[in-house]
Amino acid sequence: MTSPTLHAGTALAFALLCGPALAESGKLLLTGGVSSIDGAAGGGLTPWALTGSYATNSEFGGTAFATRVKTQDYALNVYGAAASYGDRVELSFARQDFDTGPTGPALGLPGLRLKQDIVGLKLRLFGEAVLDSDTIVPQVALGVEFKTADPGGLAPTLRSLGASTSGTDVYVSATKLFLAQGVLVNATLRATKANQNGLLGFGSAADNGYSVQPEVSIAWLLNRHLAIGAEYRAKPDKLNPSALGAGLEEDDWSDVFIAWAPNKSLSFTLAYVDLGHIVPAVVTRRQQGAYLSAQVAF
Repeated sequence: MTSPTLHAGTALAFALLCGPALAESGKLLLTGGVSSIDGAAGGGLTPWALTGSYATNSEFGGTAFATRVKTQDYALNVYGAAASYGDRVELSFARQDFDTGPTGPALGLPGLRLKQDIVGLKLRLFGEAVLDSDTIVPQVALGVEFKTADPGGLAPTLRSLGASTSGTDVYVSATKLFLAQGVLVNATLRATKANQNGLLGFGSAADNGYSVQPEVSIAWLLNRHLAIGAEYRAKPDKLNPSALGAGLEEDDWSDVFIAWAPNKSLSFTLAYVDLGHIVPAVVTRRQQGAYLSAQVAF
C-alpha cells in the first residue's frame, strides 16, 4: 500500500514541475489530447478517453481545429469543433473533404472529392487520468460517431457494391497516464462498418456486419509543452474482394507525431502518416506523407 507520505511527496513534486500548466485550468497541457480527424479528442487518428479542452468539474470548454493530410497522391482536409462539460462529456463535429487525386480521372470522374460529416458523443464512465495516475485504474470512456458520407459521382458505384452512405461507429477507450514517467497510453476498441473511415461508405453486399478493430496510441510528455508519440489504427476490409478483385483492398493506418502546446489556448501537431494502399486498382503505391493540425481551446 502506498504511504500518505509518498502520496504527499508525489503531489508536491507534481505541483512544482507542472504548476504553470495547471494554474489556470486544473489540467495538464496536452493531457486532453488534440483533435482527431473524426473530431473527438485524442491523437490524430484515434480517440482517447479524455475530453478536449481544459474544462474541469462544472466548467464548460471547447476546441476548434483544422487539419491537412497530404500523401503522394491524395489530400484530406478536415475542420471541426468540440464542446465538453466537466471532463465528463464531449460533443464533437468534423467535416472531411478528401481529394481523390488521380483516382477520379481514372474512374471518369475528374475533380472527384469525397466528403463526410461526423457527429460524435463521448461519455467518461470512470477513472480520472491525472488524479488516478498513481493507481492501476485508467480513465475509460464510451463514444459514438454518427457518419454521413457524400461520395459525389462515386455514389452509384458504391451502391452497386452494397455500401451505404451513412453509418455509426461505437468505441470504448481506456487512457492511462504514468505521470512519473511522463507517458500516456491509450487503447481503443471500435465497432465499425466504415470503408476508408466512411469516405467510401459503410459495409458491402458481401460483408455488412460490424467489425471490432483495435487502435493504440502512446505519447511521451517531454515537458509540459511538448509530446512525441505514435499511433496505430486497424481498419476493416469490407470492400475486398469486390468486382474489382483486390482493387479496393484496405490497409491499417499509423503515424508518428510531435505535438506542441505553447499555452492552454493553442496546440500544433505534426506527424508522418502511413495510410497504406487506397484504391490500389488505380494507385498501387502506399500512401505516406505529412499530417499538420492546429487547435484552439477555451
